[in-house]
Amino acid sequence: MATLDDVRRLALALPRTDEAVSWGSATWRVSKKGFVWERPLRRSDEAALEAAGVPLPEGDVLGVRVADLGVKEALIADDPAVYFTTPHFDGFPAVLVRLERIGVDELRELVEDAWVDRAPKTVAKAWLAEQGRGQDG
Repeated sequence: MATLDDVRRLALALPRTDEAVSWGSATWRVSKKGFVWERPLRRSDEAALEAAGVPLPEGDVLGVRVADLGVKEALIADDPAVYFTTPHFDGFPAVLVRLERIGVDELRELVEDAWVDRAPKTVAKAWLAEQGRGQDG
């Protein structure tokens, strides 16, 4: 089970990343572009999930930027116990994550992929090379 402290540690370990507060919640940014954020559910989110028959998360929820809508749909289809969305995020390349249901290793991969997607390309390329990873991770 991952926690917001794990998110903070993983995100802040990446180059040019800082932590800020947006809408009263923590958000992590690379070069001022958000890539992961704490995302408490709003009443409208809860109502939409209940109407769709999707169980409400029991703990913290993380919003994570993904490369595109195809990645979002694939994550949700592959593991709906961990990944979900709400109408607020329709058409937006981000997925919501039940932190109480994701392991730290999977969270690390998700955070790093989000960072790579949002970081300046030269910074991402240099970091990927340091990690011994190609541009597609």
